[in-house]
Amino acid sequence: MKKLTAEQIEMNWQKLIDTIEGFISDDRKENLLKMYEDLKDRMMFAPASAKGHYHNAMPGGYIEHILHIIDMAKDVKDIWYNHDAKINFTDEELVFAAMHHDLGKVGDLDNEYYVPQTSDWHRTNRNEIYTHNPDLQYMKVPDRGLWLLQHYGVKVTDKEYIGIKLTDGLYDEANKSYLINYNPDWALRSNLPYILHQADMMATHIEGDQWKRSNQTSNGVVTKAPKTKDEQKQVDNLKEKFDELFA
Repeated sequence: MKKLTAEQIEMNWQKLIDTIEGFISDDRKENLLKMYEDLKDRMMFAPASAKGHYHNAMPGGYIEHILHIIDMAKDVKDIWYNHDAKINFTDEELVFAAMHHDLGKVGDLDNEYYVPQTSDWHRTNRNEIYTHNPDLQYMKVPDRGLWLLQHYGVKVTDKEYIGIKLTDGLYDEANKSYLINYNPDWALRSNLPYILHQADMMATHIEGDQWKRSNQTSNGVVTKAPKTKDEQKQVDNLKEKFDELFA
């Protein structure tokens, strides 16, 4: 399974802070850095998902995922631009929205979003490394992220707001009214949400591929993941039937 070293986690954190310093304007940089300092201990080690076969379900996985999204959003924007798409948002808006599309996954002011899964059955049969924190007030991930930003007085433009809300695309039922409508007056006024969604899908799938490759040995031979108890039981039953028929 893919893991990050303590040095990699620290380097990723510093890269994120450097990105804030380099892309975010002074009128909201101070408040933003205050939020990151307050949440640093939790955010640095937060996973990006709960299940091992999803993406970056490991300590430090959240920050690495955010850095991937930022880099890929820049690349996707360049592709759109090179094909004469309308780019009516700034690089700061692109980076800011990419950076905070999953902010809700760090939890609220007092509670983390993911907690370690203590059930052996869930860890074995569902590959759940983490589970959702039952002490946390339910909110959708983008809504909690936007709530955290407003709590710290970080201003958000309308393009950033909609970009953060719609990064999951039509995977989130609540986004249909934004993305599927028949009134031209209601159409999105910016391509930013589409670019963020494409970058998020790319990063998520690539991180999933990295997880699969992490199950390879050093000589390139794929090591099969351990069978679950149910799978092993099925194998044992098949062996018994085979022995009965052909012993």
